Amino acid sequence: MRRISEKAWNDPSEIPISNSEWYIKSKIYKKQPTISCVNRNVEISRQAIHKFIKQLSGKGLEEVSNVEHNKKEKSIRLTALGENCFEKNEALKTQLKNRTAETIGEDHLAALKDLLKQDWKI
Repeated sequence: MRRISEKAWNDPSEIPISNSEWYIKSKIYKKQPTISCVNRNVEISRQAIHKFIKQLSGKGLEEVSNVEHNKKEKSIRLTALGENCFEKNEALKTQLKNRTAETIGEDHLAALKDLLKQDWKI
């Protein structure tokens, strides 16, 4: 599903965005967290998070700024373009979910979601 979702965005878009970048964007949408806060709330290495933030900033999707009264901390927020891209991608994912529900049925989709949420002890 992630691959299909990523392809649905990247094929027509001029701004390619990876699944990991979308994941980070989801954690800062409509917020302005510090980078360390993002580090604590995602299951990606600290080095990779910094890399993705730098890539997103380079694409004009995020802005990094200093935190007032703290010289070490930096905060991040989505730019207007970043928020627009995030909202369009959410609409694409909703369409994908709706098409999946039409194909396999609402009951099967709900069962699939429940199955994926379970602890697989892996």
